[in-house]
Amino acid sequence: MKRHNENMSLSDALKEFVDTNRLQDGLDKINVQEAWTQLMGNGVNSYTTSVLLKKDTLYVKLSSSVLREELSYGKEKIVNLLNEALGKPLIKTLILN
Repeated sequence: MKRHNENMSLSDALKEFVDTNRLQDGLDKINVQEAWTQLMGNGVNSYTTSVLLKKDTLYVKLSSSVLREELSYGKEKIVNLLNEALGKPLIKTLILN
């Protein structure tokens, strides 16, 4: 990593490291999984088998067809809540399997 100036803040240095090493996609995937876990709570999480972000689509596998049906009615709200928690519009589509 190049040192542009001696007074670079730690957050700027970390951002530069992430950008230089193309780590943002991986961090976004982890952040999305954490946001899902925090927002959905234990009830939904106990039926969630996987959370996977591919480009701007979030794929969530659920082991309960009843829960899948219930959540499908609020997909847009869920996407908005997740994006708000992430601090950026990362997810455009939610696919429940």
